[in-house]
This record gives sequence, C-alpha cells and structure tokens, in this order.
Amino acid sequence: MRRHWAWRVGIAIGAALSYQFLALTTPASINAVPAASSREISRRRTFAIISHPDAGKTTLTEKLLLYGGAIGLAGSVTSKKEQQSTSSDWMTMEKERGISVSSTVLQFEYNNYCVNLLDTPGHHDFSEDTYRVLSAVDAVVMVIDAGKGIEAQTLKLFEVCRRRGVPIFVFINKMDRPSRPPLELIDELEKVLKLAPAPVNWPLGDGPRFRGVYDRKKEEVHLFERTSGGTFKAPLEVAGIEDDKVREALSEDLYETVTQEVELLDGLTEPLDIERVLAGEQMPIFFGSAMNNFGVQNMLESFLDMAPAPAGRVSSGEMIHPDTNHFSGFVFKIQANMNPRHRDRAVFVRIVSGVFERDMQVVDQRSGKKVRLGNAQKLFGQDRETLDTAYAGDILALVGNYDFLIGDTLTSDPKVVYDEMPRFTPECFTYIVNKDTANIKRYRSGMEQLMKEGVAQAYHVHGSIQAVPMLGAVGPLQFEVLQARLISEYQCETRLEHSPWTLVRWFDEKEPDPHRRDRDAPEVQLPSGCSIARDQDGNWVVLLSSKYMVSSLQERNEHLIFREHAQGQD
Repeated sequence: MRRHWAWRVGIAIGAALSYQFLALTTPASINAVPAASSREISRRRTFAIISHPDAGKTTLTEKLLLYGGAIGLAGSVTSKKEQQSTSSDWMTMEKERGISVSSTVLQFEYNNYCVNLLDTPGHHDFSEDTYRVLSAVDAVVMVIDAGKGIEAQTLKLFEVCRRRGVPIFVFINKMDRPSRPPLELIDELEKVLKLAPAPVNWPLGDGPRFRGVYDRKKEEVHLFERTSGGTFKAPLEVAGIEDDKVREALSEDLYETVTQEVELLDGLTEPLDIERVLAGEQMPIFFGSAMNNFGVQNMLESFLDMAPAPAGRVSSGEMIHPDTNHFSGFVFKIQANMNPRHRDRAVFVRIVSGVFERDMQVVDQRSGKKVRLGNAQKLFGQDRETLDTAYAGDILALVGNYDFLIGDTLTSDPKVVYDEMPRFTPECFTYIVNKDTANIKRYRSGMEQLMKEGVAQAYHVHGSIQAVPMLGAVGPLQFEVLQARLISEYQCETRLEHSPWTLVRWFDEKEPDPHRRDRDAPEVQLPSGCSIARDQDGNWVVLLSSKYMVSSLQERNEHLIFREHAQGQD
C-alpha cells in the first residue's frame, strides 16, 4: 500500500514538474501578461442585465449597486420628484419617462471581484443598443416578471444571447406581487428556452405572503423585512428550514407547500453544473423582489462565483486570449454629450486582451492611424474618474475628439482585427428637419454627433429634393429621443416628416456594368411606391412601403441579388 501511494505521488510530482517546464518554454507563456495582471483579469466579471420592458431590469441594477456597496441609497425608476433617480438612468429623457433609452456602464468592487455591470434598454425601439452591448459582455442576467413569465422582447434577446454563446442567468422578479406558481415558471423556461433549469434559491410564498428565499446550496432560509421603498438593505434573518422562526414567519399551509416543493426540486431538476452553464446548456435561476431587496444579495454573491472570467475574441480565425500580452479592444458604443457643458464624446471600448495604460499608443485598424489614448476614464453611469490602468474584461471610456466609429478595433498588435459590430435592418423611416434656419450650424453639428452613436442609419433617396438625409431606425421612439436631445443638448428645435417606406432591401448586380459611373443608379424596375437610395456607406438599396412588394421586386429584377441586410451584417 505504501509503495503504491509513493508511486502515485512520484508520478504526480513528475507531471507537475513537466507541466512547469512546458509552461516556461512554450511561446504562449512568453507572450502572456505578468502574473499580477493575470490575477487582475481573472477577477473581472463583465455582464449585462436584460429584460422585457417593465420587468424590473433597472431596479435590479440599482439594488445590485446598493448591495455591492457602490451606492448608499437605492434610487427609483419612477419620475416622482421626492425620489432619488437611478444611477443608470441619468439622461433627462430617462428621468422624465422612467425608462432606459441608452445602455450604461457601472463598475464597482465586491467580494474581491471587479464588476463591470451594463444596464440595457428594455424597449424594442432601443434594441440595437442592447444587441451591441451583448457583444461586449461575458454573461447576462435575464430578468423575468413572475406574474407574466417569458415575454416577446425577452425571447428576442435570448435568441441573440444563444447565437453569441453568452451564458444566461435568470432572476425571476416581483415575487412580492401575485405571481404564477414557481414550478410553472421554471417549466415554461425549460420548454421555451430549451435550457435545463437549475433553481439556486426558492421563494417562500408570493404577493403579500412573500417572506424570503431558501438557498438550496447552503440549505438556509433567508427571511427578509420590507423597507420603505426598498431604499435601504432589507433586514435579514438566516435560519434552517425546520427552525421555529421559519414556521412562525410562514402560515401553516405555506410552510407545508414550500417544504414539499423543496423536496420535489431534487427529483424535478438536474444538479447545477457550472460547465454546462458556461456552455449555454443550463441556466441558474434566482427568485426575489428587486423592489423590496428580497434575494438580491443572494443572487449577487452566487452569480459572481459562477459567472465566467473575461473571454477571448476571434480575429481572422484565431482566438485572442485575455492574458495575451498585446493590448486589444473594440468600440461597441459611442455617447455624445455625457457632459453637456463640454460637448464631449465618450467612446466605449471593451478590452479583449492585455493591459491598458494611459497614454499608450494603439492602431485604429479601420483607418490605419496610430492614436495615443490619453483621456481614458472609468465610468459609473454619468460619473467618471481618470483611469491609469485597466485590464481585459474592463469597459474603457475614451473621452475627447477621437475619430473612432462603432466596430473599430484598437490594438498594439497589427495582426488583430475583430469582426464588425452588427447593424440591424431599420423598420421605420423619417426625416428630422430643422425648424429655424438660424440654428443650421447647431442642427448640423448635433445631427453629426448623434448619428455617430449608431442609433439610426442615414439614407440618401435618389433624386430627392430633401436637403437632409432620411433616417431609418428599429423603432419610432429613437426619433423622439433624437428630437429631445437636439433640443436639450443643442438648443435646436426640429419636426418629424414621416416617409411612406417601411422596408429596405440591399441589392447588387449579378453582372455589374463596367461603364456605369459610381454616382449613377443601377437599372432597377421598381413597383409602384418604391424608390432607390444609398445608405450611409454608399450601398444601393430599394425602399418599399410594404413587405408584399418584395416578391414583385424580385420577379421584375432577375438580374439583381437582393438582401435583407447590408453586406457583412447580421
């Protein structure tokens, strides 16, 4: 027995030494960041919170900040004057309407993790911003209304996450209101999303009877007390499920129901498997009430322990790992006028690999220009501070007159080029026209800056007498936001002139005419009510007033190839 044990130990030591030797001699280790930087990267957690409108996404964001120690008092998404506004909804329009219209970056420290949290708009009209954010995170928390279950926008966002391979964690919210049975909810999640559910905690009642959650791993009951408006952390009492305190807190029938459900879960659900979660095969599920702070801390701590560290990104078929010594990142969002006094412009960069250091020089792969990254800042909603160092997984804000565009790759390695960001097909079209010619400079400046954010696409209709381009967006609320921001940020009043078109199709000639000049439109037989135009990249498109015209357009133009998206886009 001793000889056998000694033999196994010898083998283990030999294997360990061999591994160390290989690690020291492999080229990958030579190109890796120092050990201290590697540790910093490994403790990053970068994730987004997504949901259907009004499911409680921004409220949960605020409460995660409260329990994470990033704020002292939690704000409210409502527009009541006596209430503090949320950290993530900082724009004037967001405060007035109580909705998120733009994604927000919030970074804070908690339990030795550096957390990069991105709050996203829930409304369909702002989904393009949300979709881009999903390309910059390593995991998502999907908020579900306990009374409604899976809703339309939730399902759309889930499909985007699935295509991108982003692990999904579920927070079933509003258990303090009359809710659907929890077993029914997890059954729906499994059937619709086709992922194995793994409840991490379990609710103790719902509506007025909701008293807390049962932590399945620790086998602990967390009993909460409601606080006024959920502004402060909810007082918490921890006990075993058979403790007299739990029996006293719950009615007899509710206690019996909860204990039966807890026993059933082991047979109804598969054990939590982190590898399956990260592979997109299983979803951890949390129950709680973001408004009343029930289950928020339990969710935050469990999520951070399970969530993946920063992931790499593919460049020309090669995976660029986070601990690669070369710095690289990509632009996924641009925000004009975060500080209206300075008319500044913030460029949001997800760091993919290496370490950022202030004043470092990188190459913008789109333009080929070398750029010094001087004014870098760490963001917390609208607030920010100068940043000297950042690591793979972090979200960097470059503030100034940088000539970057969404999708640009910034890198110290000239071989690294990341794929373009997705651009989605507009579903509505309009003109935003300046009302006062005296404001023409402010109008042009405002439109130029706001269009760089990528929330709308510009189209130049062939032969049109309009002096301004037509704008296309996913939803009409985007145009209202542009109008409101032109007034508040540029003191420029505009009016909307809606167009008759509802659909766009890109096209190419099967056999291009070599003699046709670039400015001349290709030969297209258009059905009545259609027009041709050029998008902001110079590509030819057909604008249609109805989807029923598509088949007629294709039948009349067999010499053309039509596409639903611009070349190279989703």
